[in-house]
Amino acid sequence: MIPRYSRPEMTAIWEPENKFRIWFEIEAHACDAMAERGTIPKEAAQAVWQRGKWDIARIDQIERETHHDVIAFLTNLAEHVGPEARFVHQGMTSSDVLDTCLAVQMTQAADLLLADLDALLAALERRAREHKDTVCIGRSHGIHAEPTTFGLKLASHYAEFARCRDRMVAARAEIATCAISGAVGTFANIDPEVEAHVAAKLGLAVEPVSTQVIPRDRHAAFFATLGIVAGAIEHLSIEIRHLQRTEVREAEEYFAPGQKGSSAMPHKRNPILTENLTGIARLVRAATVPAMENIALWHERDISHSSVERVNGPDATIALDFALGRLTGVVEKLVVYPEAMQTNLDRLGGLVHSQRVMLALTQAGMAREDAYQAVQRNAMQVWGLAEADRPGAFQRFLKNDGDVTGKLDDDALDALFDMGHHTKHVDTIFARVFNTG
Repeated sequence: MIPRYSRPEMTAIWEPENKFRIWFEIEAHACDAMAERGTIPKEAAQAVWQRGKWDIARIDQIERETHHDVIAFLTNLAEHVGPEARFVHQGMTSSDVLDTCLAVQMTQAADLLLADLDALLAALERRAREHKDTVCIGRSHGIHAEPTTFGLKLASHYAEFARCRDRMVAARAEIATCAISGAVGTFANIDPEVEAHVAAKLGLAVEPVSTQVIPRDRHAAFFATLGIVAGAIEHLSIEIRHLQRTEVREAEEYFAPGQKGSSAMPHKRNPILTENLTGIARLVRAATVPAMENIALWHERDISHSSVERVNGPDATIALDFALGRLTGVVEKLVVYPEAMQTNLDRLGGLVHSQRVMLALTQAGMAREDAYQAVQRNAMQVWGLAEADRPGAFQRFLKNDGDVTGKLDDDALDALFDMGHHTKHVDTIFARVFNTG
């Protein structure tokens, strides 16, 4: 991933130094387990830990000749360890190192992503509680529907990201497996207890059957989870982008002193952060299909998955880490305009209460279809008015409709336009979302 969309802690997981350190630990822990079982001398295992070093430039030099990264690493390791290095990698195959290392890196990445999600959830909860009672219009198809609160909007996104966190926990558990089973995964030349020892040392579970590689359905589940998190990021980003539109302007990204919105138009304040997040979400989701296609390998293994994972493993996790951090900042600094929300809520002159009028008519004895038609024909008249003429017009039209007044008097109609009716269960929803009930 390019530096622009990278953060140091996640990037470090995928750097060669971390990768080779994990490779070394896999080999050294395996040597310990083999030494304990008498497969190799204990002195050899000790020598690996004591003299084991590697040089990235030297590994790259060797790989240019061998065209094999694990052999290049083992060759360089042997240059440091000395004669005892002949006992390193006994009965193992390259995938034992590569797949187990990838499992470690992906669990490390998952831990960072979980911390990112925790930070975002905290920001969403704080802002949701801040605006729990800030009434705004709810929209369906982009059109005014019925009143809600801005706090409920944010609570909905909180609940979505909470589900994402649960999925990430499950994905981490599924990917955290170790395979030290040798060629085609039969343990023919290495004891299964070596695998168990390495797994325990690295904080992984033992892969029940690895066929030389860890099954790629595990990786597919991990990348699918990243894709769902990316979808949640885009969901909230799109909401903010729509709310920032000039015609709406109910909320907007923080615009810092000295920030510029356009090279041509000095007045511009654009939702560039959430637009950026929408694009990054596409990149993360793009990793899901190749991960799914990696499931089907030839027989016990091939390496068609390898190139995909060498790119998508770092890029998807680095991009998602960056996106979660950026979205948290957007939420924390989001500028909210309650007055604009109220203005927009009033733009249709009370039409947002149409369902309640219809239901009251049915409660008063009118057939539902007749009630719908009576309310709709009066509502359509309001749509035809200039915006300045809409306030109060819906109630006025209803009070002049004999079918309506035959069931509801003026006081009953006025009572149906109470905004509190739409927000009376906000506390109940918040208790469900934030587990405070």
